[in-house]
Amino acid sequence: MFSFNRYGILLIVLFGLFLPAARPCMAQRNAGKPFKVIGFFTAKHDLAHISFVHEANRWFATMAAAHHFSYDSTDNWDNLNAGFLKNYQVVLFLDTRPETPAQRAAFRQYMEQGGGWIGFHFSAFALTPSDYPQNWDWYHNEFLGSGEYGSNTWRPTSAILRVEDAAHPAMKGLPATFKASPNEWYRWQNDLRKHKDIDILLSIDSTSFPLGTGPKQHEIWHSGYYPVVWTNKRYHMLYVNMGHNDMDYEHHTNATLSNTFGNAVQDKMIINTLLWLGNAHR
Repeated sequence: MFSFNRYGILLIVLFGLFLPAARPCMAQRNAGKPFKVIGFFTAKHDLAHISFVHEANRWFATMAAAHHFSYDSTDNWDNLNAGFLKNYQVVLFLDTRPETPAQRAAFRQYMEQGGGWIGFHFSAFALTPSDYPQNWDWYHNEFLGSGEYGSNTWRPTSAILRVEDAAHPAMKGLPATFKASPNEWYRWQNDLRKHKDIDILLSIDSTSFPLGTGPKQHEIWHSGYYPVVWTNKRYHMLYVNMGHNDMDYEHHTNATLSNTFGNAVQDKMIINTLLWLGNAHR
């Protein structure tokens, strides 16, 4: 005959065998599963952008193993559809933007359903008239907030950038100011400070001026306010103006003279952003 204590323990054990297994929370279920990143690119126009795309595809693939995500890339923009996108937590636009109505509708739906996105440099470009006219109001005016392209510095040079919102996860651990990799810096039609949903994270610090070397004088900036990294608070997204490597056009070698990645602080910002966006889906 069992004593009361031993009998009580036995009942507890037997009762436990018939209880349903505890359901782990979402974080526990996905804790060991890498999030998935897909980079879309065109890599057909402008050697500086092509150089960046190839560099980015190598860099993200290398970073994936170290930071617990997987990385794929594609130049087939028709993959921008609901069936394909459901497999990925973060989408990158490495150079251009989607052009067909179906691609654009799928991307908008993906973002409105909580998908993550990072756009680099030329992905925000729009200029009417050009090969990339401003014919997508939701993307350029609402989502990005920047409107059309205004102008750029030349040639690609480094700039001192200033953190505008140190509390944002993408800015975690960044110094108040830092020197960015060489880049062609863009100016935009719209003043992002007036867009209620835009949170500017990095801008060009005044110590950068004059910025650019010309030879055209309007390609050298001497003053002004220029956001270069921002997010739209209604979406899981970040736009990064970097993504234009310096190239040897003058001597006709077309060699890459500078890289976008390999800058410790700038790299940290990109990794911070990926982890913020990727882990938002866990």
